[in-house]
Parts: sequence; structure tokens; C-alpha cells
Amino acid sequence: MSILPENYDKYIRFFQFMWKYRNSNVFAVTDEQIEIDAETDSDTFDHSPEELTADLIKMGPTYVKLGQLLSTRPDLLPSQYTEALATLQDDVEEVEYAVIEAVFKEEIGIRISKAFATFDEKPMASASIGQVHKAVMHSGQVVAVKIQRPGIRKRFVEDLDALMTLSEKAENFSETARNYGLHALIEELRYNLLKELDYTLEAQNLLTLKGNLKDFKLLFVPAPIVDYCSSRVLTMEFVEGNKITKVSPIQRMDLDLKPLVDQLVKGYLKQIIVDGFAHADPHPGNVYLTPEHKIALMDLGMVAKFSNEMQEIVLKLMIALSNYDSSRVSDIVLTISEYDESHVDLNLFRKNIARKIQESENQKAKDLKTGRTIIEINQMAAKQGIHIPVELNMLAKILLNMDQIIAHLTPEYDIQETVKQYVQLLMHDRMKASLKPGNFLDLFLEMKELTEKLPFRLNKFTENLAENKIRVKVDTIDEERFTGAFQKVANRITAGLIIAALIMGAALLARIPSSWTIGGYPAFAFLLFLMAAFIGMYLLYEILFKDESKKRK
Repeated sequence: MSILPENYDKYIRFFQFMWKYRNSNVFAVTDEQIEIDAETDSDTFDHSPEELTADLIKMGPTYVKLGQLLSTRPDLLPSQYTEALATLQDDVEEVEYAVIEAVFKEEIGIRISKAFATFDEKPMASASIGQVHKAVMHSGQVVAVKIQRPGIRKRFVEDLDALMTLSEKAENFSETARNYGLHALIEELRYNLLKELDYTLEAQNLLTLKGNLKDFKLLFVPAPIVDYCSSRVLTMEFVEGNKITKVSPIQRMDLDLKPLVDQLVKGYLKQIIVDGFAHADPHPGNVYLTPEHKIALMDLGMVAKFSNEMQEIVLKLMIALSNYDSSRVSDIVLTISEYDESHVDLNLFRKNIARKIQESENQKAKDLKTGRTIIEINQMAAKQGIHIPVELNMLAKILLNMDQIIAHLTPEYDIQETVKQYVQLLMHDRMKASLKPGNFLDLFLEMKELTEKLPFRLNKFTENLAENKIRVKVDTIDEERFTGAFQKVANRITAGLIIAALIMGAALLARIPSSWTIGGYPAFAFLLFLMAAFIGMYLLYEILFKDESKKRK
């Protein structure tokens, strides 16, 4: 992609931002160092979390989304920065009602006045991608209608294209950009943001999550009104209530919140370990307490997906963490990670994990933070060049939000005990599922094939054994390479003999008088000497330079 004149402003804004934070230690300081500096009253950062947040807002909506994405990467930023970025909201003006009405009619095919009995022209919330209005359908059902801003898709795509180009160039010149995978981060932003711009995907996510959590009666997921949904319009059940962090101390005393927290924790464990489809950003602003004393999960524009293999890994990891088994935790993390054994001190990594798990074991139940533990394990790995799958970052972010919600609702709640009991139940369920008839049928077919072919194979083997036809092939050396090396030695011996013959022939010819001379010597003898010298110098060059370079390779 070439740098076009109309994109100059995007590039200039990006370079101004990068220049300001070029020597910042935001990415280099750990939470542990922050705590030490706090105790000594020293200044940890050149730029505060609030300053970074304000700068991203000034850069525009695409950078606001980048900040929100960084808030889900606690392996890259200290916790106080991820917490500040998680609160990023777009400071944008409302879209005029006439424009909103035009978008709705273009997408759905009818006017707002025909679709709804009442529709609040004043939006409940206005963000960079769209704004939300409260409405009442003709059936009396109260709904929330999210309508996308006109032209926002084009603006995001242009900004993302510019960021993709710049991040790629930045990695060519900046070691820091390469170490933190800046281009991969922008690529992830592009992938997530383009999906978020398609409201039909969010509607499908709502339906999927609602179906997956149908057995959790205290968890509520708003259902989309499919007839009034499109790529730029999302209509769904309206959620009454307040943010979970707005629950007052008096409400906490009046309500028995433990069953709610139980279902919240188990619901998320099921999403991750059983369904492989989880609400990716359950920060307190997306989790509401309804008047019916249920927990509502909001905003499914971004979801996390876990493969079957990763679900098994997470299950094993959660069991190991709940049992404080540091050796098992180390083994699991190293199994799923990529690293160069020659450059990684595995003993140090295992020792650091053992210390972290030991610290967790000595904490009180109310102080345990599983999400924070996984984040710190990720940070330890990153420091030593161990690349952990991004799914573990998402797991850490989800659990970290769970820790925050639980600490607010039920400070004495023992999440470790709940995790231990529920993951063991999930393990039993998985074992039962593996015994279902379909799996037995696969096993039966494999056994049938083995039984049919085994007599023939045994007969053939014993026959070859009796006739001494069994051969064992062992690859000990590279035969082609060995033959080539042997041929090279033979060629050099031959060249040496030729050189010796030329020198001897030249010496003998030099004693015979000749009318054709060069520098007073018989010309033919002189030419033989030159030929011998040329071959000898070439052979010496091959031995001293080419063989040495091949040896280094």
C-alpha cells in the first residue's frame, strides 16, 4: 500500500503519538516494580494512565478501540494502565434523529414510526460506532435499538489500513515494536473491529450465548429481535438495572448474593471449558444486576473462542491452579508455548512459577486472584522469550474481571473452592461424554479393522522371520553427504598428483634447450609451471575459505 497524500494526516498523527511515547517505560515495568516504587514514593512512569487514555481519545475512534483492545492484554501493560484503558469511552456528539431514522429505514425497510409504538429520539448512549435508543414495540415489549453511524465503516477501514502499513514499517526499524508484536496487535484489532461493525454477528452471538446459558436461571442474556436486525441495526431486549459495581452496601446486606456469584463463576467456566465460546469482555460496565435479582451480560460485539484442545488445556490448568500444583502448571504452560530451548532458562521459569503459586497458597480466600496469577505467569513467560497462546491472555482477562466483580459483591467468597469443585464436575462430565455410543462405534470399527488384518500380518511376519527376510533399517549418517565428502577428498588427491606431475614435467623440460623461451626459460616448461601454480592456488583457496565457511554454516 502506498502512502497517499490524503492519508498524510493519519500518518502524522500516528508518528506524533509514537514520538511522544518512544522512550516510555509503560511496556517495560511490571506490577511488582510498581508496588516497590509506590512504597518508596518514586515516580514509575513518564506518562500517567490518564494521559495515555486522553491521547488515544484525541487520536480518534480507531485509537479508542486500540486502547480498548490493549486493555484486554494485561501481558503487555501494567494493571493500572489496562484498568484505565478499559474505561475508555468515545467522546462523540449525538447523531441527529433524522439521520438515525434514514439508516433504520434503509436497513430494515420500514420507518421507525411503523416499527415501534414509541421511540426515544434522545439516545441512551452515543459511541463512535453507533448509538442506542430505547423503544417500545407494538406488542408492548421494551427494546434497545443500536444504530450504526453513517460512514463509520469507511473511516475505520481507512484508519486500519494506515495502521497496518505503519505497524509493518515500525517493526522493520524498531526492536520494541518487534518484541511486542505491534503488527500482529493491529491485525487483531482489524479482525475484531471489522466483526464488531457487523451487527448481525453480535445478534448471533447473543442467541448462541443465551442458548448455552439456558440452565443458569440467575444469568440473563438479552435476546435479539431478529426481524429488526441487520448489519447496521441491532434491536434486542431492554435490560433494566444497574452496573454490578453500583450495588450499594445496603443491597449487599439485604440480598443473598452468593448464589448469583456461584452461577456467574460457573457460567463463565462453562463458556470457556465446555462451549469454547465466551463473552470476551465482562468488565463491570457490561454486567448488570436486574430488578429480578439476576445478572445480565451485555455487549457481545467481541467474543473469545477456545478450540477443543485449548478447552482441555484450560481445564487442566484450572485444576492445577486450584490444587496449587506449581510443577503441573509449569508443564502445562510450557507444553502449549513456543520457545527456543537454547535461549530460555526453563529452571528459572519453573522456579518463578513455584514462588508465585506458593504466594497464592498462603493468601486468604478473599485475597486470591486467579486472573492476576495467570497474568503474572504470562508476564514471566514474555520476559524469558516464551510465547504463550493468546487464548491464555483472554482467559486471564475474563478471570480478572470475575475477581473484580466478586470482590465487590461478596468479598469473603472463596472462588478457588468453587473453581475446584466445578472443574472436577466438568471433568467427570467430559469422561461420561467420551463413553457415548458414537465414540464406542469409532472404537469398534478400529478394533474390527485390527482383528481382520492381524492374522494376515502375523502370518507374514513369522514367514519372513523364518526365511531370514527381516531387515532393520537404521539411518545413522547422511549417505549422500558422506559420499560427496569422500569424492571431494579423492578429487583433491587427484589434483595434487596432477600438480606434482606438472611440476616434475616442467622441471625435466626446463633442462632441454628450446628456441621458444619466456624470460629465458623454455616456454613449454614455463607454461606447465604456471598451470601447476594456478591449480595449486585454487585448491588452497577452496581449503582455506570455502571449506571453513561451510563448516560455520
